[in-house]
This record gives sequence, structure tokens and C-alpha cells, in this order.
Amino acid sequence: MGRMSGDVTELRAICEQLARQGGELVATGRARLDADGALRPAETKSSEVDPVTVVDKACERFIAGELARLRPGDGIVGEEGSSTESETGVEWIIDPIDGTVNFLYGLDNYAVSIGVAVNGELAAGAVFNPQSGELFSAAAGQGATVERDGESSELRASHETTLALSLVATGFSYSAAWREQQARILASVLPAVRDIRRSGSAALDLCNVAAGRVDAYYEHGTHPWDYAAGAIIATEAGARVNHPGLNASGHNGALTVAAGPGVWEQVCELLNNIGASSPLTSP
Repeated sequence: MGRMSGDVTELRAICEQLARQGGELVATGRARLDADGALRPAETKSSEVDPVTVVDKACERFIAGELARLRPGDGIVGEEGSSTESETGVEWIIDPIDGTVNFLYGLDNYAVSIGVAVNGELAAGAVFNPQSGELFSAAAGQGATVERDGESSELRASHETTLALSLVATGFSYSAAWREQQARILASVLPAVRDIRRSGSAALDLCNVAAGRVDAYYEHGTHPWDYAAGAIIATEAGARVNHPGLNASGHNGALTVAAGPGVWEQVCELLNNIGASSPLTSP
């Protein structure tokens, strides 16, 4: 991997540090909004002055600022608009709150996700859930771990080999037209598997594949910041992962899929047979 092999330990440590610090900032923001009565159910973040958007942007500004200090010259791509061209071949992909609707409704399944690529290849990533205290991380060639309450354990993807016994995670778009297509796909997937889970966070879904908590995950229309960190964590835990790429746009409706090695081929065959391997069609 050239330069990557010498840097991944440092890059992973930065991902871990900033994901944890960003998560603590987000959790503090949510507690303050809740205490002030400003945290209210809504469909999505609505405007620049929406209190959830304020927390989102504050977290991303913090992470981008720290990266500029720690890694001058590196590129940054953030969900909330942070954009810096890379001068070093290193690019950081940030999702300050993955699972925004969960955050909005007071549900605990949300996370800060930070992935980093070197010359377009994922090198390291971390996903931190401030509510559970779990910090998932990985680096290329180093495996994947989860840390909680000061204890770290290795992540290993599921050993399940039968599709019909597989627990499968998925997610749905904000677009009603796309959700209709996703519902039709789900109707074909559900009879073929053990059951379906919908957590509301793509990053955590991928970490759950890494941890063997679900056997597979698929979703259309995800963005690079949704899957960058989770993809390398799942891969390093032994899962198979396919995503649209780090330069892709989730607006094209393409598929991201991950699964334990024992059911990977069966999951891909199922999705292909029901027409789910292709991107969703535009409304």
C-alpha cells in the first residue's frame, strides 16, 4: 500500500479521537436542546437555523478545525458542507450525525462517523455512538475493534451460512418515491430471510455487520460519509462489502451491501434476482 501502510495507525488514532470528541459535543448539544424544549420531532433538518442543524454543523466545524490543525494539507469532505481539496492524497470523510432522525426524536441510535482514504483507498475509520459509549474502529490490515467502558474487543462478522436464517438490516430514503421502491424490494427480501432490522443509521448498521449483530445489510441511496468508516470497519472484521465509491453521490440511488462471508453470495444473488442490484429510479 506504499505510504498508507506506514500511516494507518496514526490515521486510525485520529479517527478515534475526533469521533469520540465530536460525539461528546453532539450528546451535550442534544441534552441542552432537550432541556430547553428545542428538540422537537420533525421529518428532517429543515433550515440553517434548525437547532439540530446547528448541532450538526458545530460538530463538523470542530472536526474539520482539528483536522486542519493536526493534518494540514489533507482533504476534507463533510455532510454539512466542509470541503477542502487534498494536497497530500489523504482525504477525510465526515458525518457529524449519522442517524439524524433518531437524534431528533430522542432515540439513542446515532453516531459520529469519520473515515479516511489515502489515494482513494479507505485506510481507517471510526464510528462513535455517544449514547451507548461504543467506539468502533479499524485500519487497513489491522482488523477492527469495538471499545466500551475502557475495554476493547475484536470485531468478527457473522459465520452464518444460510440466507433463510440471516438477520438483515436496511434503511430507507427521505424521498417518498424512493421509499415506495424500497418497500417493494423489502417485500421480496423479507420472505427469504430470518427478519429485517431498521436502525436509522447506515454507519451503525455496517458496524453491526462487523460485530455479527446482523448477518447482512443493504441500502440504496447512501452517501460516502454514510458508509466510508463503516465499510472499512466491516471489511476488517471479515465481512464482504460493496459500495458505490468515495466519489459517488447518494442522489443516484445506488446500492450499498455488506454481509458475512458465509451468506455474501446468497445475499447478492437475492438482490440481483429481485432487481435490487440496480440503482433506484429517479422520481
